[in-house]
Amino acid sequence: MSKTFIFGHKNPDTDTITAALAYAYLKKQLGQEVEAVRLGEVNNETQYALDYFKVEAPRYVSTVADEVDSVILVDHNERQQSVDDIEKVQVKEVIDHHRIANFETNDPLYYRAEPVGCTATILKKIYQENNVAIPKEIAGLMLSAIISDSLLFKSPTCTKEDVQAADALATIAGVDPQTYGLEMLKAGADLSDKTVEELISLDAKEFKMAGTSVEVAQVNTVDVNDVLANQTAIEEAIQQTIDKKQLGLFAFVVTDILNNDSVILALGDKQKAVEQAFDVTLTNNQALLKGVVSRKKQIVPNIQGALA
Repeated sequence: MSKTFIFGHKNPDTDTITAALAYAYLKKQLGQEVEAVRLGEVNNETQYALDYFKVEAPRYVSTVADEVDSVILVDHNERQQSVDDIEKVQVKEVIDHHRIANFETNDPLYYRAEPVGCTATILKKIYQENNVAIPKEIAGLMLSAIISDSLLFKSPTCTKEDVQAADALATIAGVDPQTYGLEMLKAGADLSDKTVEELISLDAKEFKMAGTSVEVAQVNTVDVNDVLANQTAIEEAIQQTIDKKQLGLFAFVVTDILNNDSVILALGDKQKAVEQAFDVTLTNNQALLKGVVSRKKQIVPNIQGALA
């Protein structure tokens, strides 16, 4: 089994799917046998980008050790966010822009983590370093990832490097980043066809914080009230997840992409940590978080600090 799988985290977002595709293309140009795969369903936002640039989504896998001996991780490193049998294969590389936690390997590896807003920004550098031209459709997907992770350059995670990379990729892709980006985000914000179970798992990540298992799920919308209209059913689904995974806290974050604010709905034994983390009072299990849009930079660090 000489092939290597490339994949991002469970409950994949646009950066995860497109990073796997973009890095797989580069590796193939360098003569390596790789395949981009995914660990979950493709969301509406990502599907919009794939359709726009006419690229097929990677195939879904639930395990990897039955097909390959080695893997490359993109857009994640934490064990609980990765494939279930990750311990059965060799991790050859990691390309990521998140914190490093709960990660160890038996063998040396190439590990590249940079404090930028998106994995695609790092991958653009790697293309340049290897003197490989970025095709139009791959550039479009990488641009989509930066727009997604930065909420069209409005997130506090967005850096000058992300903006510069996006501008260059937009030129290659032949699109206006603002016009295309808004349409893509709106496509992702259409949650009308989602069940409550899908809503809380569309973009959910599990973290270990001070001995507590915490899950933070986030959805983008243009109307927070529409998403939370069925709060009772959402809370029932969240409680089922808490019981199943033995979580201390489940935070469901609904982000308004037009006003750049979020509403957090929190349940679990460690619910009070949310109040401490954001200096808010939960009313009916929810609170408004003004100016909070980034799970990576604003939500996870604050909750982690409160639980420490």
